[in-house]
Amino acid sequence: MSARGSTGSAAPDIRTASVRVPAQARAADVERERGVASDESRSASGARGEHTHSEPPIPHPRVESARSVETSRPVETARPVVQRASVRGQILDALRTALVAGELVPGQVYSAPVLGERFGVSATPVREAMQQLALEGAVEVVPNRGFRVVRRGTRELAELAEIRALLEVPVVLRLARTVPAARWAELRPLAEAAARAASAGCRATYAECDRAFHHAMLALAGNDQLVQIADDLHRRAQWPLVGGPVPRGRADLMADAAEHLALLDALTAQDLPTVQSLVREHFADN
Repeated sequence: MSARGSTGSAAPDIRTASVRVPAQARAADVERERGVASDESRSASGARGEHTHSEPPIPHPRVESARSVETSRPVETARPVVQRASVRGQILDALRTALVAGELVPGQVYSAPVLGERFGVSATPVREAMQQLALEGAVEVVPNRGFRVVRRGTRELAELAEIRALLEVPVVLRLARTVPAARWAELRPLAEAAARAASAGCRATYAECDRAFHHAMLALAGNDQLVQIADDLHRRAQWPLVGGPVPRGRADLMADAAEHLALLDALTAQDLPTVQSLVREHFADN
């Protein structure tokens, strides 16, 4: 199915993303019910990427009257509301999944209000999630229109693979000399989950499992900054290419997942030559 952006051009429907967001009340309807004035107009339109005068306002927490036990006077207590950060996080996960799956097309412009309609939420959490993707370099702001998925080529992918190899290979080789076999065994369920996703041919699920395995492996070094940087590079390496090779199929994913299991076997046995060969080959193939 397709959706249309604010310019009227066809945009792919991303409702098939693996992360589902529960349907929520329209922000405008909530505001009409509560009678709360919006301060949305104070936001800068340039940072949002679209016209702001027609956007639904951000809902404020509803308050209800209660009585103090000590004074019997009415007091205001906030009624529990849905955490916007949680919704934004779910939208961000769904957009990342759609990006890896190729449902967000490089060069295509997407409008936050239109995507919000597809997710059943207001445009605000979608826009915030898109702004995070812009910070990561996945999309760029198109003033008064929305967000365009960045076009990437094979050269950028090769550069990312080179940087990842420079960071991860020395760390893995050092860990191979110091980490006991029992710790490597703890990573096997992650490698097996990646193998199952590869066997199913699901690129988006495999991408998530692949990152989880590398994240857990590097976390054994105890360097949080290294893990964060490597994870960001890994995620960027999974974005779709323009004019590049055909997206990796089931056989390619299965071969990649098999390298994870073979690497764990070599790490458990502290077979350093095999570890070095496998880890270098792994980055050369990605």
